[in-house]
Amino acid sequence: MNPKSQSRSAARLAAVQALYQHTMEETPIAQLLHEFHMHRLGAEIEDDQYADADVDFFDDIVQGTTARLVEIDGLIEAKLASGWSLTRLDRTLHQILRAGAYELLARRDVPVGSVINEYLDVAHAFFDAKDTRFANGLLDAIAKDVRA
Repeated sequence: MNPKSQSRSAARLAAVQALYQHTMEETPIAQLLHEFHMHRLGAEIEDDQYADADVDFFDDIVQGTTARLVEIDGLIEAKLASGWSLTRLDRTLHQILRAGAYELLARRDVPVGSVINEYLDVAHAFFDAKDTRFANGLLDAIAKDVRA
């Protein structure tokens, strides 16, 4: 993987973590971005070296996702099976889907396959194959709507 791809992958993972933190603690976005810039992106925490992330890309995903949350959650909810609601989704999975949907909506410079594969990699870090397949199907369905 080339350095640009690695830094974008790291930015996506960090963005999902930041969105999760924002959801759980309602941390203001400016404070959240500052915290990640200073203490997480490229930092060493408990002997784990975090990859250098593309900071501008990270900022865009976090700010863009939160700015368009109602629209993004509407896209996700529209693709859920009958009887399902956003509240039934695991909170981490929800953030993965939100970030992925944002990229599909707003980052036309990134190919659909790259967006989906990257967020499936993030999902693999947290979930089993069943949940990862769910994320794949949902992001693919959203991509067909927003990139048609």
